[in-house]
Amino acid sequence: MSHNGKLYIETVGCQMNMLDSELVVGALRQKNYELTSDIKAADTILFNTCSVREHAEHKIYSQLGRLKFAKRQRPNLVIGVMGCMAQKDQELIFDRAPHVDLVAGTGQLAEIPRLIDESRATRERRTALSLGRRDGSRDEVAGSFESYDPLRDPEMRPSPYQAFVRIMIGCDKFCTYCVVPATRGPEQSRPPSQILSEVRTLAGQGVKEVILLGQTVNSYRHTENGQLFRLSDLLSLIHDTPGIERIKFVTNYPKDMTTDLLEAVRDLPKVCRYLHVPAQHGCDEQLKRMKRGYTIADYREMMARIREIVPGCAVSSDFIVGFCGETEEAFQKSMDLIRECRFKNSFIFKYSARPGTKADDLWSDDVPEDVKKWRNNEMLALQNSISEEDNADFIGSTVTVLCEGPSKAALKKYGQPVENRSDSSNAFTAGNPAGTETHKLQLMGRTDCDRIVVFDGNPRLSGSLVEVDIHDCTPTTLLGSIVTHALTHGMEFTLPVVF
Repeated sequence: MSHNGKLYIETVGCQMNMLDSELVVGALRQKNYELTSDIKAADTILFNTCSVREHAEHKIYSQLGRLKFAKRQRPNLVIGVMGCMAQKDQELIFDRAPHVDLVAGTGQLAEIPRLIDESRATRERRTALSLGRRDGSRDEVAGSFESYDPLRDPEMRPSPYQAFVRIMIGCDKFCTYCVVPATRGPEQSRPPSQILSEVRTLAGQGVKEVILLGQTVNSYRHTENGQLFRLSDLLSLIHDTPGIERIKFVTNYPKDMTTDLLEAVRDLPKVCRYLHVPAQHGCDEQLKRMKRGYTIADYREMMARIREIVPGCAVSSDFIVGFCGETEEAFQKSMDLIRECRFKNSFIFKYSARPGTKADDLWSDDVPEDVKKWRNNEMLALQNSISEEDNADFIGSTVTVLCEGPSKAALKKYGQPVENRSDSSNAFTAGNPAGTETHKLQLMGRTDCDRIVVFDGNPRLSGSLVEVDIHDCTPTTLLGSIVTHALTHGMEFTLPVVF
C-alpha cells in the first residue's frame, strides 16, 4: 500500500540503531513516505529506542508524553516505538503511553511498513516482537532476530561519504549489567558474500568509508563454501573494493582481539589504525561482577600486542563508574588504567540498574548518585587531559583527512547543505541562495587514527582525502590548515584554492 505522507523518525543509542533507522526509512521511502524534521508536520512518527541506559528510556517516554493529545488535531497519525526498548518493555509501552499504535522489536523491523498500514486502517494496536532468550531453542530464538538489510537510504547516513554495514547481530557475552543479549538476541554473523555485495553497492553510491558494525565485531565468524571467515579475512575480502578509501570496525571485545586481526589492521592500507576496545573497569573484582570474561592482566597483554603489532594505533575505551559495590579503591584502579593506556578518548557512563539484568537481580545499586557524578567528572577530567596532551603531539605535523563536509559550526552559521546525490556540488541553503559556493567554510574530517580535524576549505572537498597541517588542538579536536593538494584513489593532484 502506497502512502504519500510525511515520516518523522528520532533515533537514540548506538550506531546499530542509526543503521536500523536508515533501513526502515529506506523501506518506507519505497511506499512514497517523505522524511521531515518537523514532528508536528508528520502523520507517521517513529522512535528508535535504546535500553542500555535509563536516561535514553526516559527521553523517549518524555517524547511520547508530549504526543499525548496529538491525535486530536491529526486523527490519521500513527505513532510507533521500535528497537531495544520496544523489545524489552513490550506491552508496558502501551500501558505508559496508550496513544502509541505499534511496538516493533529489533528483529522485526521488516514488519514496520505493514504494521503502520494496518494500524492506520484499523486504528488497532500492532506488535511484532522477537522471542525471549528462554522462549525457544537457540535456533528458534536466533531466527526471530533475523538481520534486516533492505534498500539503504543515504539521507540517514553520518555523511554522504560514510555508511554503516552490519556484519553481525546479537551478543552471547551476557555481561551482568547489559540488556543487549535480550534486546538483540543471539550472536549471528552475516555471510561474507552478502557483506561484500553491500559494500560494492555503497561504493557505487559514492561512499568512501564503511564502518563495520557488531555488538562484539571482532567475534565475527562465518563459514561459507567450506571456508571459515574471521574478521581479518572479511577485511581482506572487502579491502580492494573500488571507491572505498577507508574501513573501520566497532565495537571490539578484548578477549577476541586476535593477532591475525591486528596484523590485518597493520597490513591493509585502507583499514584505519583505530580500535575501540571497551575495558569497562580497571578492577578485577568489578570485572568479575560484570562477567566481562577477562582480567586487567589480559587487557594489558592485549594493549601490549596492539602497540607492538600496530605502532601508532589509536585505542579508545568505555568505562562504567558506580557499578554495584564499587569502592573508592576500585574506582582509582580504573583511573590508573586510563593513565597507563592513554586512550584516545573514553566514553564514560554512570551505572544505572537495568531491570532484567543479572546485576539488578543479584546486587543493590549501592553507590550514591552524588558519588557516581563525582567519579564520572574526575574520570572525564583525567581523560580530557590525556587526550589534550596526546593531541598536542600532532602540532607541526601533516595528516591525511577524509573530509566529511562542513563542521557543526559551519552548518549552524550557513544552514544545511543541499545534498543531491547525483550532483557532486554541496551548496548551502542559507547565506548562499544562488547555490554558488563562495564561502570559505570550516570543514571537518578524521585522520586514519580517527582523530577529528577541523580546517577551512571549499565544501567541494567533501568526500576527498586531503592533507592538513596541524597548528593547534583541543582535547577532542585537531585544528589545521589545508595543504593545497588532495589525495584520492591513490593519485595526487593540485587543487585550485578558490573561495
